[in-house]
Amino acid sequence: MNKDALRSRVIVLLEADHSLLLQAAKSAHDAATHEENIPDDKYETLALEASYVAQGQANRAQEIKQAVQAFRGLALQTFSDNVPIRLTALVVLVDEEGCNRAVFLGPAAGGLRLEFEGEEVMVITPQSPLGQALIGRQCGDFVELESGTLREYEIISVR
Repeated sequence: MNKDALRSRVIVLLEADHSLLLQAAKSAHDAATHEENIPDDKYETLALEASYVAQGQANRAQEIKQAVQAFRGLALQTFSDNVPIRLTALVVLVDEEGCNRAVFLGPAAGGLRLEFEGEEVMVITPQSPLGQALIGRQCGDFVELESGTLREYEIISVR
């Protein structure tokens, strides 16, 4: 799997999300400042609520912009099975039922899922529970995660 192409795909998805959030923030701002939404009394809060929504969307857009910058400046590392996992590793895990899961250890945008070269890849960060469990491990190691139930994964590939 070409990690440079994977990074480019992540950037494209993040830029699309950024654009969408900017449009949503502008729409919410317009609603907050529209003359029809000017409150007549202290109980009419539509403009106030719209301003909160606009601010939240603008904040999220800024986070995504920072994530795009982090991915653009990311120096991709080459890994082999005996090199400890760190940032930019593309790791394939297998769970107890034999299901494979591919994760890319990125600097931001944790939780982003994308289809890439016929596989679903999820971006995780070193701060996530799975990221923390993987850092420093190697191919053949096992990691345990608890999310309601205890799950064990074997690291079967590191690229």
